[in-house]
Amino acid sequence: MNKLLFLVLLMALVAYLPRAVPMIWLKNLKLSSFWKGFFHYLPFAMLSALVFPGVFSSCGNTGLSLAGLAAAIALSLFNLNSTVVVMGSVLTVYLFGIL
Repeated sequence: MNKLLFLVLLMALVAYLPRAVPMIWLKNLKLSSFWKGFFHYLPFAMLSALVFPGVFSSCGNTGLSLAGLAAAIALSLFNLNSTVVVMGSVLTVYLFGIL
């Protein structure tokens, strides 16, 4: 049990240090507007790169997947809440699946 607790604490330390040390040393660093914009949009780009390939294979039918993607894009153009966009896309896939 003590060995397991030691391993968990060691893993927490190893996971925490690489995140904390740059924040402590670089907290007074002034970034240019380019780098601020880059770091602002980086999580959205990474999430999109991870999710987008799965969109085409999520339903098992490419046509249904494209219909859901089109519905999601159309609903997001109206600046709707992301929950509404997701539910609209799921409903569209369901309705096209029935037809």
